[in-house]
Amino acid sequence: MRQYLAILLTAGFGLSVAAGMVLFSVLFGPKKKSPVKQEPFECGMPPAMESRGMARVNFYLVAVLFVMFDIEIVFLYPWAVSFTQLGPGAFYAMAGFLAVLFAGLVYAVKKGALEWD
Repeated sequence: MRQYLAILLTAGFGLSVAAGMVLFSVLFGPKKKSPVKQEPFECGMPPAMESRGMARVNFYLVAVLFVMFDIEIVFLYPWAVSFTQLGPGAFYAMAGFLAVLFAGLVYAVKKGALEWD
């Protein structure tokens, strides 16, 4: 149990911060709703134009794909820096990782995730 103490303390701190934020927004947030309070607020000025509606799903899909392939660098860079000390096992592990990542890219392209028509 002692080895998990740091994890439990971190999780407890995170949960208490989140609960505190929700509690403070309920306690100190706006109580009465009015049309003025419900208007969008941009830099102290009324909005310049009406909103164009919801963003298309492709925007979010490309964003998720970008994050997925961007996180690849977090794993690839340290491996590349210490490549000579790691040996062949690390090479095969990274080859498997890149193969799975490439298969994900091929799947996304075949499904049309990067099409903007």
